[in-house]
Amino acid sequence: MRTIILLFASNVFMTFAWYYHLKHQGWPLWKAILISWLIALFEYCLMVPANRFGKVDGFNLFQLKMIQEVITLLVFAAFAVWIMKEPFHWRYLVSFAFLMGAVYFMFSNRFG
Repeated sequence: MRTIILLFASNVFMTFAWYYHLKHQGWPLWKAILISWLIALFEYCLMVPANRFGKVDGFNLFQLKMIQEVITLLVFAAFAVWIMKEPFHWRYLVSFAFLMGAVYFMFSNRFG
């Protein structure tokens, strides 16, 4: 569970680092880069232990990446709708359902 919590927290910082500057088009590029890198520092401080703990807890690298991508999508969707005020379309839900199928397939033991 600690891996999931740390991955979730790191993805919140990552999403802000990568996309929040788009809400502030008036910022000079140097300022957007500097602020993004400062935010990303916190993301790395959470992501590295999340992956270390995940490996110790028995996840393999492919599973860690899949978990991280699903969390990234959840965090990004919430950020895009609530912070950036982007519209949410039904096709995003369908796409997410396909990704959840990939997660099921990744963690299922029935397929070898």
